[in-house]
Amino acid sequence: MSSLDELRALLGEPAHRQSTPDDWTEVERYVGFALPSDFKAFLNAYGTGVISGELVVFHPRGTSPLLERMRKTDEALLSAEPGPSAAATPSTSRIPSAPDPVGSPRGDTTTAGDEHFFLPCDPDPNRWKIVTMAHEEGCRTFDGPLSSFALSFVRRLLDVDRYHGLEPEALEFLEPEDLEKLATSGEIGPVQPSFEPA
Repeated sequence: MSSLDELRALLGEPAHRQSTPDDWTEVERYVGFALPSDFKAFLNAYGTGVISGELVVFHPRGTSPLLERMRKTDEALLSAEPGPSAAATPSTSRIPSAPDPVGSPRGDTTTAGDEHFFLPCDPDPNRWKIVTMAHEEGCRTFDGPLSSFALSFVRRLLDVDRYHGLEPEALEFLEPEDLEKLATSGEIGPVQPSFEPA
């Protein structure tokens, strides 16, 4: 089973969507590359939305169109002053290692504000890596397609302890029944795989 099939099994079947190859023409013209087929297949099936309440993805024809988001991100990167992450090594930093940092397509973001970019490190877009620019932590590289990245992300959220999401100091003030209510309601603890269209 492919990572895309595994991801679909966890997230559930998407609502019926109308997608055409033309949806990607303008985006691919802007970046100057064909985009990874796995990325397009996932977004064509699911559209713009949020994976497991955390990972936001954008389709070209979504409520927040991908090309518009990419242009804003590129403008922000061009106008940003170099920060502490600018000294990162080429293997972990998007900007020094990407052959076209302005045109590198933005894949998605998290609700925490982390940004995820494709790293066009191979002539075959299906072999590109994904770089995460984490808030105040620098960059990390993921070696695999979007579906594997999202699958890893979903599994990590599913494999957390029962009190995940709760400040350690709060534990001493909450009664066991209050903790149980928070866990049962899904406010703390493992996050069930889901896709929420936007």
